[in-house]
Formats: sequence, C-alpha cells, structure tokens
Amino acid sequence: MRWRTGRRSDNIEDQRGLRATPTIAGGGIGTIIIVLVALYFGIDPSVLLQGGAPGNSPASLQQSAAVPPAEEELRDFVSVVLADTEDTWHALFRQMGGTYQEPTLVLFSGAVQSACGFAQAAVGPFYCPADQKVYIDLGFYQDLKNHFRAPGDFAQAYVIAHEVGHHVQNLLGLSQKVQSLRSRANPTEANALSVRLELQADCFAGLWAYHAERTRQILEAGDIEEALNAASAIGDDRLQQQARGYIAPDSFTHGSSAQRVRWFKRGIAAGDLRQCDTFNAAQL
Repeated sequence: MRWRTGRRSDNIEDQRGLRATPTIAGGGIGTIIIVLVALYFGIDPSVLLQGGAPGNSPASLQQSAAVPPAEEELRDFVSVVLADTEDTWHALFRQMGGTYQEPTLVLFSGAVQSACGFAQAAVGPFYCPADQKVYIDLGFYQDLKNHFRAPGDFAQAYVIAHEVGHHVQNLLGLSQKVQSLRSRANPTEANALSVRLELQADCFAGLWAYHAERTRQILEAGDIEEALNAASAIGDDRLQQQARGYIAPDSFTHGSSAQRVRWFKRGIAAGDLRQCDTFNAAQL
C-alpha cells in the first residue's frame, strides 16, 4: 500500500503508555447497562466490560509501560489511513449534499474507557457512537498477523476503514434505527440485524478503497487479497470453529467469512453507496 506520502490526520488521541483502570461505585446494574449499550450499538458482544454505566464510572489513567519504538511507524500509518478515510467520506457526503463529521481515533494500551464503557484490548478495534470515536490497541495488528494469519498493511487499513464505516452509519442515522429494531427483537433477530450492520461496514470499507485508489492510487499488487484475507479470517463461522469446534449461525453478529468478503468486494467493485444496502438485500 502506498501510504508514506499521504496526509496525516490530526484526529488521533494517543493514550498509549497510559493504562485505564475503572472506578467502580456499587456494581451490578451498571455492568448490565454497559452490556445493553454494547449490544444496541452493534459493538462486538465479546467486549470485556468492567465498571459502571457510561459517564457514571470514569476510569483513572495511570502511567504504565513505555510505548514500544516499533509502534511509532504503525502510529504514522494509522494516521495516514484515517486521513484518507476523511478525504474519501468528505467527498462522498458532499455528493449527497451533506457534511462529513470526522471521528477521532483513540490509540490505547491494554484497556480503555469510552463513552460506551470500559473495554480491554481483547475486544479488538471498536467504534463507540456515543463519543464518535474509533478505539484500537495497535497490538491487535500482531494478532491479525500471527493469530488470524492476515498480515499486510492493507489488511490493517481495512480494519480502520471498517470501524470508520460504523461512524458513517452513525452519521446517516442507520445505527440508531438498528438499535431501535434490536430493542424490540428476539435474540436471533437482533443478531441478524447486527450482521447486516457489520456487513454494511465491510461494504463501506470497500467503498473507501475504491475511491482512494481512483483519486490517490494507494493500491499495490496483493493489497486487495490482503483485505479479503482479513475479512475472511474474522468471519463469525471461522472464529466459532476455532474457539468452539462448531458453528452456530443464529449467534452470528458480524457475518460469515464468505459474507464479509462478498460485501467488501461489492463496495470496492461498485464505488456506489447505494450498493451497500445490506438491510434490503435478499441474500447476504
């Protein structure tokens, strides 16, 4: 991926080297609220939440280990990819007659306090609609490479573009609609809605790649394959097979490997926001 000459985003909040520790007052109901918020907003259900309700149980930030020097180039890369998504979505929103509001990307180490609750790095990258921020522990990229067997800089860029896709959904009011529908649905229906939301974010990631390549020529040989490999590696079916030894489709929240690949490919092939309507698609 050609990224070194790209613009750097100013919307990076670097909390690396600081460890968030939740301040718990009481307990019980606060944790339940956090879980409900995570479910409603489409955050991965495996988020490891600790502490109280958002806004009521602030985390204290304490100095921890120093930031590894090797991460500095990765931070630079993340800043360039974020800036590239900003440029792409500013242009697309202008075409729709709207104004794109840029999200903040928070880098953290180990654990973080967001407006959606306290989360540990094991959750992986996530987006919180309540504060319009993307959160990522850069150590996730080592997991992507070593555990999920999905190496490559464009695979890393896909992850950021997917989370920014959730921000776009929030700005368009789609996240709120899904939240409302899920609150009235049974668990199977709620999971199905979550899958459609996630697959649309994959399509939005492909949409970013399409426009970034056309305007800034970022792609190199093998980049698309890296992104498709990453999308396939983190499909619900593959993750469940690895963790449980069996697959339970009714419990999917992000979509199968084939679905995630299909919708990313659809976005990067079409370059058209209208082609990312997963909610009215007869087949995912």
